[in-house]
Amino acid sequence: MKKILDLITDEVTKAFTECGYDAKYAKVTLSNRPDLCEYQCNGAMAGAKAYKKAPFMIAEDVVALLKDSACMEEVEVVKPGFINLKLAPQSVADYLNQMSETEKLGVEEAEEPKTIMIDYGGPNVAKPLHVGHLRSAIIGESIKRIGKFMGHEVIGDVHLGDWGLQMGLIITELKQRRPELVYFDDTYTGEYPEEAPFTISELEEIYPTASKKSKEDEAYKEAAMQATFELQHGKRGYQALLKHILNVSVTDLKRNYANLNVSFELWKGESDAQPYIPDMVQKMKDDGFAYISDGALVVDVKEETDTKEIPPCMILKSDGASLYNTTDLATMVWRMKDYNPDELIYVVDKRQELYFTQVFRCARKTGIVKPETELKFLGFGTMNGKDGRPFKTRDGGVMRLEHLISGINEEMLAKIQENQKTKENLGISTEEAENTAKMVALAAIKYGDLSNQASKDYIFDIDRFTSFEGNTGPYILYTIVRIKSILHKYHDLGKNADNSVITAAHSESEKNLMLELSKFNAVIEGAFTDTAPHKICSYIYDLANAFNSFYHETKIMSEEDETVQKSYIRLLELTKSVLETSIDLLGFSAPERM
Repeated sequence: MKKILDLITDEVTKAFTECGYDAKYAKVTLSNRPDLCEYQCNGAMAGAKAYKKAPFMIAEDVVALLKDSACMEEVEVVKPGFINLKLAPQSVADYLNQMSETEKLGVEEAEEPKTIMIDYGGPNVAKPLHVGHLRSAIIGESIKRIGKFMGHEVIGDVHLGDWGLQMGLIITELKQRRPELVYFDDTYTGEYPEEAPFTISELEEIYPTASKKSKEDEAYKEAAMQATFELQHGKRGYQALLKHILNVSVTDLKRNYANLNVSFELWKGESDAQPYIPDMVQKMKDDGFAYISDGALVVDVKEETDTKEIPPCMILKSDGASLYNTTDLATMVWRMKDYNPDELIYVVDKRQELYFTQVFRCARKTGIVKPETELKFLGFGTMNGKDGRPFKTRDGGVMRLEHLISGINEEMLAKIQENQKTKENLGISTEEAENTAKMVALAAIKYGDLSNQASKDYIFDIDRFTSFEGNTGPYILYTIVRIKSILHKYHDLGKNADNSVITAAHSESEKNLMLELSKFNAVIEGAFTDTAPHKICSYIYDLANAFNSFYHETKIMSEEDETVQKSYIRLLELTKSVLETSIDLLGFSAPERM
């Protein structure tokens, strides 16, 4: 379905060309003075020089034709040559009725769907998720959902940190504690136990203990490095332990990500890239891209247009060990081999921009990705506390993600229970209140994050994010619940508006709501193109405000004209659909009651 701005532009373009002016001057934009008009065209100003004619005269020529347009209610010229436009209420109503009949509320799916892989999450196994993992998960999940909604095949990969010294540290510590385990018996040739010799709680305690010891005891660190080497070179017992570590960790990670309503199509890790490294490195050497510099194997990635120094991309250290660069490049190798994606998106901390510049350039230069494959770095800013510094616990530590979520759940539950006391006979059970609190808390967290442009730092203010007023997730949910309540009341009277249509607006607040609804497909398309979920947040906040203004000024349930009331109900149903679709793309949902 064509965007409403495009339809208006078509009308204006027709008028410009019929007057003998170039179509390029007919660009229409949303008005920056909504008190004066809804849309505007400033093309007459730009065309004045080309046609050696006063902009006001050009605008008057165009407006003379536009006045006959059925989609325009009001068209006027404002000196020195602005064209102000107001749409006819019936034409907006017709657009919404057409929108209501489409499967995706007017959003057109891509004519040529892409295969897009998104690398987001990035947790380390054997470690609990903490607040530092929040932004990547929330932003990546939303971008994935938006891409799928637009008709693309989008594959999310968690890209686990499951390789390197941390594995050797865990194995070394476990060997000290339980040397009798069969995994440490080099003479053992049988099958290893299916059940892990540790729980997730034990595993999460083992790693930091081992990490601390390695910093204080050189012999311990040497043992861990040796264990890492043996693991990476196929030692059976250690390979079996790695499998246990992964199974236990991933099970717990899936549970925690599920609490965030985040999921991944692939649970691949750095270890999955290892088999591709030898051939990749050899090819880089054979093709003349990789060379030895100070003992390390590197690939030059600087370009003539660079305004700052871009160091070479290191492929192997002087001792032959691989690095993150090596693993990330090898990961691209298997992604291209198995999925041949049109686009790869990395949702990571913006402080890694230089690193990904090196990796992307190396991948292109060495032919790991095709020339037409799009590589996109989506760097996000820091989540800070009210003091402006990275978010910490009260004692200064890094907060576990599940503790953050449970704390906000409890706060929302208290607010909901307090709200019940002010509303007699609301009848919400304890179970419903708890489930509702979880939904509202998740909205508070996700909207609080996504409403900010991804690249910017932001203040994680729990008090503000959990408020039912202002630009917050709970406010959006409260608006949806309000609409649901009205619709329930209407249907409880035995009424329905199934065969009815939205009619021309009866008030300014109603038309304003209708105009906001008409922007939906343009907003979603823009959010996808710019990988910018914050655009959806901004839109639904404006939409919620428009609805609430309409609600407060309109007696919906007491409207006596049945046709008008049915139009109101159809408008509410469309508003609810647009809001619910939008929050689903952001990764949360609304309860029935609050």
